[in-house]
Amino acid sequence: MPVTPATLVRHELVGLEVAVVAAPNPDLEGVRGEVVLETTKTVGICEAPRASESRTESGGDSGAADDGSERVSHVPKDGTTFAFELPGGEVVEVAGRRLVERPARRTENTGAHTWR
Repeated sequence: MPVTPATLVRHELVGLEVAVVAAPNPDLEGVRGEVVLETTKTVGICEAPRASESRTESGGDSGAADDGSERVSHVPKDGTTFAFELPGGEVVEVAGRRLVERPARRTENTGAHTWR
């Protein structure tokens, strides 16, 4: 079954590009990257470093504590609105409360199919 806006909440989220549109913690708004981990209540988003944050104009290290490596932000699902980019390029906003469930259990749900 292909990933579509209607079936997104029943699919594996790991590997999809995502952005946090709204969150109870304002520091999490704007976090964007690839989903690398999913638990019952959180989504792990790997944020790639921005060039301006990890390098100076001369191309050398900025000397900051951040070594420019990727960072994983653990964002709570409940109360957060996510914008997922589907493989075809379409962006779909999803309320995190629709994702609060064990990932394996959530992907077993088939929606309105009458044969199950």
